[in-house]
Amino acid sequence: MLTRDDRTVPDARELLPQVVKAGVTRIGFKDVGIPLSELRTLVAEMRGHGVETYMEVVSLDTSSELKSAEAALELGVDWLLGGVRPEAVLKVIVGSGLRYCPFPGRVVGHPSVLEGPPGNIVASARDIAAMEGVHGLDLLAWRFAGDAPALVEAVCRAVDKPVIVAGSIDRAERIAAVARAGAHAFTIGTAALDAVFPARSKKLEHQIEFIHACLENAGRPDPRSSQVPA
Repeated sequence: MLTRDDRTVPDARELLPQVVKAGVTRIGFKDVGIPLSELRTLVAEMRGHGVETYMEVVSLDTSSELKSAEAALELGVDWLLGGVRPEAVLKVIVGSGLRYCPFPGRVVGHPSVLEGPPGNIVASARDIAAMEGVHGLDLLAWRFAGDAPALVEAVCRAVDKPVIVAGSIDRAERIAAVARAGAHAFTIGTAALDAVFPARSKKLEHQIEFIHACLENAGRPDPRSSQVPA
């Protein structure tokens, strides 16, 4: 994710070639941080690099969430992640072919936090995953004040659609936990851009190299040669 603190970074276009060169083929951004006109250029450049595009919604009200869904259609992204109003968003994107993964559970604030008992989150995940037009879930596991790995595992067991784990994946142990729990994918933005991983340098390419190595050590295929988004 070309994001920091749940916002697209101003230098996203400058970072894009570095991320592509490091072997990442699935790249995302938030719907806030830079203007729509710049996002339009960013998506066009992503497509020029042949990457799969993901936009994650940051919204605090229904109106802004629906505008974000409309923006995703206008931008022509492949995946729309996040948001907490799937019934309303599905009416906007119906028939578009846009793949949609909303947040399960009660998500509040910005940066977003996942609240509620695990059982309620799992029940929400099951209900949302059953909706026609929902392709998967965007789970804020490490924005939850509880046992994040257990929550990921419980949600993955409860649904038969892909689970993408988003937010605060900032250490090797969390990458391994996501892989063990059976998640389909995860997102990393701030941690890689701020060079928090103990890679061979703070260069973004080496941070990404370290993340790929963590996946390999966890027994997951390297995303540079896999069809599983990571």
